[in-house]
Amino acid sequence: MGEVYDGLVCEREGHVAFVSLNRPEKRNAMDLGFWDAMIPLFEDLDLDRSVRSIVLSGRGKGFCSGLDLTSLAEIPVMDLSHQTSANRMDLVSYVKKWQEALTVVERCRKPVIAAVHGVCIGGGLDLISACDIRLATENAVFSLREVAMAMVADLGSLQRLPLIIGQGLTRELAFTARDVSAQEALDMRLINRMYSDQESLMAGAKEMAEMIASRSPLAVQSSKETLNYSRHVSVEDGLHYAVMRNTMIMPSGDLLEAFQSFMEKRKPEFKGE
Repeated sequence: MGEVYDGLVCEREGHVAFVSLNRPEKRNAMDLGFWDAMIPLFEDLDLDRSVRSIVLSGRGKGFCSGLDLTSLAEIPVMDLSHQTSANRMDLVSYVKKWQEALTVVERCRKPVIAAVHGVCIGGGLDLISACDIRLATENAVFSLREVAMAMVADLGSLQRLPLIIGQGLTRELAFTARDVSAQEALDMRLINRMYSDQESLMAGAKEMAEMIASRSPLAVQSSKETLNYSRHVSVEDGLHYAVMRNTMIMPSGDLLEAFQSFMEKRKPEFKGE
């Protein structure tokens, strides 16, 4: 079954890690165990040199139905009948931990492909917005649901979605909390590709992950870090960072292998060295 975390399963196949949200009976709602498991799991994947790409999916009938409010109600600071200033300050610490549990996906040097089927709402949308690439089935439904629950989305969607789909569409989704079909998500470029069913989705995600894993891990991971850095700086600063990243990894055994395999007309075998 692979490595089992609280609410998560991680299986490895070659250089690809397959991480699954594993609470199908709750449509993979994010409970307290999920937040505790995400950080060590993705930190381990980041440091594991055998892993070069990651596929993130959900088991059961949907990807993720958002926060498990029943589970979160167990936290004393969530007791709405007894709110104090101290409680609210403690709640900030909890939310910062949950934010970090999703940011660790973005920070992970290995590209992360989200494979979405069924529902992807609230916290699920926060999660996939931290991924590098998003794929989905035709029956996938997305929603930035928080205002419908009288809350502000505070786990990353409002910060990351504008960089993916733009300010106008993000504001529309944030203010209306409406459902978005997979076709509309494709049209607005929230997802890269759409598949007919879950089987073809996972096959497509695996094929893409394996293609990424076949490239030089030094170059792929440095490209991800350069893209992440360049989102928030000027073009000039981004160009300078790209030069620094390239200088850091060149020359390398992978570069030599790229030249040799080209001359010998064979597929390169990169080692990340």
